[in-house]
Amino acid sequence: MLSQISKKTLKILVCSMSMILDSTTLSYAAVIPPGTQLAEKQEIVRNNGAEPASLDVDKVEGNIALNIINDFFDTLVGMDEQGKIIPRLAASWETKDNKTWIFHLRKGNKWSDGTPITAHDVVFSWQRLTNPKTLSPYGSYFVDASMVNAKDILAGKKKVEELGVKALDDSTLEVRLEKPVGYFLQMLAFNIAAPISEKVVEKYGDKWTQPEFFVSSGAFKLAEWKVNEKIVGVRNPYYWDNKNTVINKVTYLPLSSDTSDLNRYLAGEIDITFTIPLESFASLKKNMSSQVHISPMLSTYYYEFNNKKPLFKDTRIRQALGLALDRNIIANKVLAQGQIPAYTILPPGIGGFKFKQPDYASWTQNQRNEKAKQLLNEAGFNKNNPLKFNLVYNSSNLHKKVAIAATSMWKKNLGVIANIQTEEWKVMLENEHQGKFDIVRGGWIGDYNNPMAFFNIFTTNQTNNTSFYSSKDFDNWIRKAGETNKQEDFQHALDLMTKDTPIIPVYYYVTAILVKPYIGGYYADLLGRISTKDLYVLKH
Repeated sequence: MLSQISKKTLKILVCSMSMILDSTTLSYAAVIPPGTQLAEKQEIVRNNGAEPASLDVDKVEGNIALNIINDFFDTLVGMDEQGKIIPRLAASWETKDNKTWIFHLRKGNKWSDGTPITAHDVVFSWQRLTNPKTLSPYGSYFVDASMVNAKDILAGKKKVEELGVKALDDSTLEVRLEKPVGYFLQMLAFNIAAPISEKVVEKYGDKWTQPEFFVSSGAFKLAEWKVNEKIVGVRNPYYWDNKNTVINKVTYLPLSSDTSDLNRYLAGEIDITFTIPLESFASLKKNMSSQVHISPMLSTYYYEFNNKKPLFKDTRIRQALGLALDRNIIANKVLAQGQIPAYTILPPGIGGFKFKQPDYASWTQNQRNEKAKQLLNEAGFNKNNPLKFNLVYNSSNLHKKVAIAATSMWKKNLGVIANIQTEEWKVMLENEHQGKFDIVRGGWIGDYNNPMAFFNIFTTNQTNNTSFYSSKDFDNWIRKAGETNKQEDFQHALDLMTKDTPIIPVYYYVTAILVKPYIGGYYADLLGRISTKDLYVLKH
């Protein structure tokens, strides 16, 4: 998941035998301690960082939209706070070989308009996601999951009806994979796999996301959408777990300015911020420590080369710029909220693995700079012929500070002239996919806790591959690693990516936000998601 801006390492659930889970034994909702006094008004306001490009599940990317979709739509399975797979729209499921899966939907599942949620809706949604005509950024999601015929469908070689998913009846779904995928359930717990209403989409087309037509399956439904002002969700009375939802109304604001975010929080107009201004972090941590919440994320901040541009087809240039970036200063001085310097795309501990870092990770910065100068000089760039390019980031004080630091380092260490440009989130995403950039700020939140969640986006022709990196060797190693799930195969792919340097990893994210002391039930999961249905407002 693209990040506009991690809990303990998630335990991978590998199902090699038949599995059936009973929905009565597990819950995923607000847990209110006995004796807790609740406020009469159960409404919260969250800043969401920007205006989402869409709320169409099959057409979104990035946490800006998915934060809201997480509240509005349910997936077949979910994850609890400990990272265990739990039932949601599906009450139970089973598999004998990790290739053919049977899901049994809950009895009485309904959309927010009161109509039944059926297995046919799931089939429609997954076919629509994979259909190349949909142009979904996540069109290759079920290709990555090895769903039968997904690859050929996305390539236009087969019909969407041939996708390996079918409704055996209204409440039973069969899914067929081309090979065993141990993390398949984790992939289904990601919001992009949430079904949407076939009848509503067929009736209203792209207009189905307008408030008057919008139909959802989660704890909330869309009540109001004023572009660049607010999105309002209200309780969905037909939600299967509505009895355990407490919040009646949630408002999402699109404030990209972290200063405005903080000021409105301090004024009592926001209950949960999107971030914390870097310059205010130390004082807030000292004076309002109980309201400062820091959680690790399965996420990496990086700079993405446009590998199709002639200038950046030279590996030496990409390597030089990567070496000359002082990650320690950026993580520990510019940001200083607990971020960790990153030398590879993979966050620490992902999938339970411990990967070998690149050799240059242990060098001094002076050693890196000297090697970078050598490489750049070999590529034909020096003080008399400086390297020039544009660096793009989406509107945010944090991204601006990191960009200023990075371009200053490149100028000081290599004599490089990098012009920084800012774009709105939606504009930047569009330009990324069209290849209209030199270097662009990137960020990725793992959709599930396995190296494949990060590696897949750099494979050839993957719909999220906006760096346009293409390597047959890398593709082959990823194909093999996906089948074996072995550390040595992942390490080969990681070493190759380090050598080719299609991106510059900068740091590993944390969620750093402010939460009012009267908000109960707060936690951010491994993907940085905060589920409003798990929250409640204390009497204050």
